[in-house]
Amino acid sequence: MTSNHIQTLVPVFVFLALLLIIGAYTKPKKTNNKDFKKDYYLGSRSLNGIVLAMTLVATYGSVSSFVSGPGIAWNLGYGWVVFAAPQIITGFLLLGFLGKKMAILSFKTNSLTVIDLLYARFKSKALSIILSLVLLIFFATMIVGQFIGGAQIFCAITNLDYKLALILFASVTVIYTSSGFKAVAITDAICAVLMLLGMFFLAYTILDVGGGIEKINMTIASVNVKDNISSNFTVTSHGALPFTLLFSSWLLVGFCTIGLPQSLVRCMAYKETKELHKAMILATIICGALMIGMTLLGVLSRGVILDIEGQSTDSIIPKLIVEHMNPIIAGITIIGPLAATMSTVSSLLIAATSAILRDLCEKNIKIKVINEKKISMSVTLFIGFIAIILAMYPLDIIAWINLFAFGGLESAFLWPIALGLFFPFINKNGVLLGVIVGLFTYTIFMILKINIFGFHNIIIGTLFGFIFTIIGSFFGEKTSIDTMKIFFPHKIS
Repeated sequence: MTSNHIQTLVPVFVFLALLLIIGAYTKPKKTNNKDFKKDYYLGSRSLNGIVLAMTLVATYGSVSSFVSGPGIAWNLGYGWVVFAAPQIITGFLLLGFLGKKMAILSFKTNSLTVIDLLYARFKSKALSIILSLVLLIFFATMIVGQFIGGAQIFCAITNLDYKLALILFASVTVIYTSSGFKAVAITDAICAVLMLLGMFFLAYTILDVGGGIEKINMTIASVNVKDNISSNFTVTSHGALPFTLLFSSWLLVGFCTIGLPQSLVRCMAYKETKELHKAMILATIICGALMIGMTLLGVLSRGVILDIEGQSTDSIIPKLIVEHMNPIIAGITIIGPLAATMSTVSSLLIAATSAILRDLCEKNIKIKVINEKKISMSVTLFIGFIAIILAMYPLDIIAWINLFAFGGLESAFLWPIALGLFFPFINKNGVLLGVIVGLFTYTIFMILKINIFGFHNIIIGTLFGFIFTIIGSFFGEKTSIDTMKIFFPHKIS
């Protein structure tokens, strides 16, 4: 390892040490099981607006935001920026549409998880078990994918062995996450700031090496020329991005993100309404800057890196950092994608732990957990280290795992939340049928690679889920009076 690589590692080690210190400092001190659970899963509902916004952005951003997304933008041009644009609305949409309602209802029903709240609404063990298993399967897939992506960029820049890089940063993530929701929220806020810092360093490097915007655009105009038009400057990238796919993006990474349980749980963790309003504005600004900014930098990087010589487009950002940055600045910049990976994984780990202990064992199987503190931390550590072992042997399809899991979670959780919390006629038969049919059609269409007019299959999954949720709700028992009093008191005459 050269002196440059050692200098690059210094900021990373400082960052990892800071996360471990925060985890140790914020570890729940409560011994009472009820108080501990509220603290471990929701941070005692005490998040302020800044931390709420930052943890939401950091949870939504992932290693693909720093690596795969910019790499695809390098190849397809400004059309991919249009594809990424719907992500601007996610924070405002989620908090504005569901933030206040979920906070009030979770407090009324003493719900600590999203599935907890849906059980209070529909009183269906079958729904809770299905959603818990869906959450665990897709979360496990996403965690492994995040670990692989983070380790690959880490070892590419620092020249560490892949497995050593994986063990180093993934173990830190698992250890501080075992301290609970508050540790995750605070570290997420720090990670969001460092993600922005990494983006700014990348922007400066690209503009400096590329000779400014005008020169970079001239360089971009000279590549991918078809019919005397550079496909990098067309919305559809000369047919590579059909309008049907662009429309799909408004669902996949836009509206349907209100069905992502790892983000939904944030709506249950803030302390008062004014903090929610503050978070709505801040999350929109930061999410827009980060998601659009990184995608735009991917396009502009074509003015610096013209050819990747048969390598994956995922190599674009690592090449920029290694070949054009001072070692110390490179070390600070690499923290951006590592932070994106770690913040996403930490949120998924906490949610996966709650799904096992709270939603499966306690609520459905009726297993009483004696020492909640020790068991919760142990389960988090166990899930995390199993994911590390699985990530030791990476797959080539990792770039698409995140979007596939996004779609699966959205197909399952979207309509129980979006319809179930607002319309009293929706019943457990409806949501059960909608979840099963929506998730089944989405998964089958994805596995068999069935494509209809260029639409992403999230259209199929959510459309079938919506139709069968409505149809199923015409059968079976109506919403009980007791549930109506909690969820729809204004509807009772």
